Amino acid sequence: MKAASLVDIKKELREMDSEQMAAMLLRLAKFKKDNKELLTYLIFEAPDEDAYIDLIKEYVDDALDEVNTHSYYYAKKNIRKILRQLNKYIRYSGEKRTELELLLYFCLGVQKRDINIHGGSVLKNMYQSQVKKIKAAYGKLHADLQTDYKQEVERAEDYL
Repeated sequence: MKAASLVDIKKELREMDSEQMAAMLLRLAKFKKDNKELLTYLIFEAPDEDAYIDLIKEYVDDALDEVNTHSYYYAKKNIRKILRQLNKYIRYSGEKRTELELLLYFCLGVQKRDINIHGGSVLKNMYQSQVKKIKAAYGKLHADLQTDYKQEVERAEDYL
């Protein structure tokens, strides 16, 4: 089966009534966990983006506290898992400010917990790629917001 284009799907959705739309969304939510998480974000979290950011920061704190720092191998696996989840939550939001704030929080959390990213190339490269994402999101922000985040971005870069 070939998937329809977004334009075709958009046209069909505009023609549906609200009951059909609700039934379709519920069926979509039952199909895959990611769909359910995205719908949860859109319905409950999107109206208050700051509360959503705080919720994800709590997740990052808890996850970074559990990173096994005694073994480089397990530290690497834990960091990858955290970044996978974090990137998924960032994708749900789609806002550059949210992306910047969460990635900065992650990088500064790694620094605060003294996770040795210099012990091998993999963790260092993961950290560098997050800094690149931070710079890209920083460049797309409004000038007023850039000044608010400037010091934190520099702190994240200096850790390398």
